[in-house]
Amino acid sequence: MNEVYARISENGRIVIPVAMREALGMVPGEELVLRMQDDELRITTMRHRIEHARELVRRHVKPGRSLVDELIAERRKAAQRE
Repeated sequence: MNEVYARISENGRIVIPVAMREALGMVPGEELVLRMQDDELRITTMRHRIEHARELVRRHVKPGRSLVDELIAERRKAAQRE
């Protein structure tokens, strides 16, 4: 299912077809991210955006390295200097 047609209601609502919601794993009440790109409206879930960010970090951070621990250590050093 690549393309379906929908109408915008008078109050601006659009119904996302069940098959598309299921394919994207969308559930009622889930937070969505809407973005304009090249004159198109793109919709994704916040959950998907977070997972995408995690994948990007995994590509650049070696396994076993903790960025959280590094940040805490930096903050402690800065606090000691104050």
